[in-house]
Amino acid sequence: MRKHAPRYIALVGGIVGSLGGCVGGDGLTIVNDNNPDVDRAYSSAAGVEAIIAGLGIQIFNPSRASESVNTQAKILSGEGYATVANFGMAVRAAIPRGSISNELGNDNQVGNLANFNTFSRTSRSASNAIAALNLLNTNGQSTSTAITDARARAFGYLMLGQSLGNLALAYDSAAIISPLTKADSLPPLSSAKDVMAAAISAIDSAVNIANSPVAVGGGAAFTLPSTWINGPSVDRATFIRIARSYRARYRAGVARNVAERAAVDWTKVIDDATNGITADYTVTLSAGIWTATYDVSQSYVSTGWHSMPYFYYGMADVSGGYDAWLATPRDQRVAFLVVTPDKRWPSGTTRAAQQADAPTVILPAGRYFRNRATSEDVPIVGPGDSFYDVRRYGGINRNSLNGPYVEISKGEIDMLAAEGHLRAGNFAAAATLINVSRERNGLAPISGITSLTQPISTNLATCVPRVPKAPEFTTTECGNIFEAMKYEKRMESTFTGYMVWFADNRGWGDLIEGTAVEWPVPYQEMQARTTSYYNGTKRAPRGTYGF
Repeated sequence: MRKHAPRYIALVGGIVGSLGGCVGGDGLTIVNDNNPDVDRAYSSAAGVEAIIAGLGIQIFNPSRASESVNTQAKILSGEGYATVANFGMAVRAAIPRGSISNELGNDNQVGNLANFNTFSRTSRSASNAIAALNLLNTNGQSTSTAITDARARAFGYLMLGQSLGNLALAYDSAAIISPLTKADSLPPLSSAKDVMAAAISAIDSAVNIANSPVAVGGGAAFTLPSTWINGPSVDRATFIRIARSYRARYRAGVARNVAERAAVDWTKVIDDATNGITADYTVTLSAGIWTATYDVSQSYVSTGWHSMPYFYYGMADVSGGYDAWLATPRDQRVAFLVVTPDKRWPSGTTRAAQQADAPTVILPAGRYFRNRATSEDVPIVGPGDSFYDVRRYGGINRNSLNGPYVEISKGEIDMLAAEGHLRAGNFAAAATLINVSRERNGLAPISGITSLTQPISTNLATCVPRVPKAPEFTTTECGNIFEAMKYEKRMESTFTGYMVWFADNRGWGDLIEGTAVEWPVPYQEMQARTTSYYNGTKRAPRGTYGF
């Protein structure tokens, strides 16, 4: 039986090795300091700092691994579509939707377990490291100075918050680990809501430490080494903005339905988002080290590994093609040409023109999507048939998987603030944020909005987004300002972050009917706890667009 990591001290950057050595002729035992040892790592400030330094990559890489619930969530949320069975994609693409099987040996057991194990283990590593650093400080030891101690402690809390936050986004429950948790204890499972509260608390600690007098007075000494988060220079002010952006994402994203999303503390979300990142937060990928396997590599494999289904992307179309698609019985739908003023899409009114507009995988600056070569089409009929692929990272794909990957888009954070303003009735403030993204991408600015029921335009020939019209949902109407916010957030967060589309569509009530809204605790963990396992049965009702 596989034992889950929270039973033990997790290891970072090495394997358990005994305090080995050899016995010489004089009988002395020689300790091999090159042999990794957990106790030694946690007993020195340098060892603890090395553990903390390695937490970032342990969260980043699995978040975007092909075998993960994040890949499954892309399919369930309509962010992507695939016909191949790998990584649970084909089964998650099926409509009507199925429940999430958690039976022994189920076909998706590897992906269902992967993120649960990774983030649970990393939460344990972060907590152990923070606790060890606190103890070392009381004994007069330091990583170097009080400033570098604060830096390590703040980063450890941010990584703890991300680990718990990602668990709460995906799974219905998990163990809450903190620096006060004994290394040999096994906390009980707590609800996703409570796990997210613990994640927010950990990020609170990260921000408070970064705002402490020691950190504020530390100047450049607080700047994270580039190896902690590959590529960008993260000084104290930037660190705080990143932490606040995660806090805004998590606070809104944990909601499982419309009522829970409405009940989010939007005043706090607005405050964090307004004081969050000022540009896209990117991590530099380096092949084989810092990776985003599905987003920049596996999804680029042709013949069924990825395409863009039209459920949500089709709202960009102004030609009437989306209306015709909606009016066609679901299982008889075929691909159509999206004609749109949105510059993130290829331009042209014929498929040949759109293909010529971006003939290679490497797209022009600001372009996210391509009309693929006809020879790469997958011959299917039904709601997954599409001409389009996400090729946001074509440059990285063709550069041996090296280059800047968007971990948090500025558009995502701006739209979190905009959503808060809309829920508070501040339409002008929301429009200002939405218009930044709209105008940059060739869409008309929004103005004069005084209610959530008012369409942003009276001209269907130029309106983006056009959304399915109730009650039949077989034609479209020009979207209101809330729909404009949702459209911008979807476009700007496509293939970024962790479960962004899924968490949003879940909370907005936009998922396809019957879609699972969370994963159960994997059966392997339940067995390790000698507790009965169960299937994931909580599913979305018919939602906003009648899907």
